Amino acid sequence: MLGTVSELDIRLIRVFLAVVEAGGISAAQTALNTTQPTISAQLATLEARLGFRLCERGRAGFSVTPKGQQFLEAARRLMAATEGFRIEVQHINRKITGNVNIGLMGQIDPVANKKIALAIARLRSEHEGLYFHFTELSSSLLEEKLINGHLDLAIGYFWRRLPNIDYFSLFQETQIAYCGPSHMLFDQVGALSSEDVREHDWVWPSHPLPEMPVPTSIERLTALTDSMDGAALLILSGQHLGFLPQHYAAKHEVLGQLHPLNAEQLRYEVGFHAAVRHSTRQHDVVSAFLAELTAIFAADSIVA
Repeated sequence: MLGTVSELDIRLIRVFLAVVEAGGISAAQTALNTTQPTISAQLATLEARLGFRLCERGRAGFSVTPKGQQFLEAARRLMAATEGFRIEVQHINRKITGNVNIGLMGQIDPVANKKIALAIARLRSEHEGLYFHFTELSSSLLEEKLINGHLDLAIGYFWRRLPNIDYFSLFQETQIAYCGPSHMLFDQVGALSSEDVREHDWVWPSHPLPEMPVPTSIERLTALTDSMDGAALLILSGQHLGFLPQHYAAKHEVLGQLHPLNAEQLRYEVGFHAAVRHSTRQHDVVSAFLAELTAIFAADSIVA
């Protein structure tokens, strides 16, 4: 049973978080820059320290246990608090100046946008010499701009996990499959099954996320776009079905322009992250904003 939390425990917790973020031990090897046996041994050490199993791993695949899920949430709060503490101590009696170049996906949930704005407000209230520059980009371009140095920090969902970028979990977004009123399935929406929609054309992102269920054959993915507005237009045309963020589609639902195919079955959750390069994280400006951002989202998850 874990008594005091040592530096070793913190390192092992970071390994566990990286494995969960990657979706398994094999997938985490690149992010952690180590081998699968080493990661397995580190997880086993952490489980021995805790006195319970965190995750199931083996031929059946990777999954977090119920106790592991509780520990995961606590660990994320610990990491956010640790980062916040580090930044707060580092910047005691010290003003920060400079520019922060931030890239973010368009049409982010308004609730999440409010929290991002709160992080800006808090930082600017203490450091008036800070200037923020925002660029709206598709998810596929955010990492590219981070790597080439055009962005200091990016907020979105990322279909890759690059070894020289750190990813910090912020919030979950619900994506639901929708249908337009002129589509032949519109009269049946609400209770359609995966089989019912399999033989229809779908709009699909150019870089689909690992969490995204494939509702049909490749031949039926007849339109590709990284634009949320573009996907909505294709669905509204009645020629395609497709996934959209629930918060984004809500305004169309109110007007009767879109309806979920099956809000319980044809849906998935995707995680939004803040992403920064390893080297950029050391910069005072970026580090301070990241600390505010993660602390605000972590505090909200505690309340929830």
